[in-house]
Amino acid sequence: MLEFIREIGQGGAAVLLGLATGAGWVAAIVAPNCFYDGLDAGRADRQVRNLLKEVSAPTALLLCAAAALAFLGGAIGAAACAGLAAFGFFANSWTLAPTKKGEVPKGVRQRHKTKRVVAVSLTLMFTLVAAIGAALAVFGV
Repeated sequence: MLEFIREIGQGGAAVLLGLATGAGWVAAIVAPNCFYDGLDAGRADRQVRNLLKEVSAPTALLLCAAAALAFLGGAIGAAACAGLAAFGFFANSWTLAPTKKGEVPKGVRQRHKTKRVVAVSLTLMFTLVAAIGAALAVFGV
């Protein structure tokens, strides 16, 4: 019975980490390339920021579930990677959060391009962490 729970936990964690890796790859690499091919730079930048903002929270929840399954399956290394990646995707959501009107000092311009660059970088880094976690879950580490 315990062996069955361990196998289900590790297999489920590997699947969820693989899904999160795919979602991060599509959000950080595939979609921005398509947006910049078909739109002008300003609209493409806005679309990429909106896509990353909408994808980050569900991916982080997916990674939290993967961490729980990996921990249940005894793959502590995979659980740690999944937890770290989940925190990274939550941080990505915070990076792209809109600022309130009174928070920005008068006369200071916001640089949305910088937000996009940081969000794409975070997505790529934590997608790699999720991919490493998926490999660890497959091997049961």
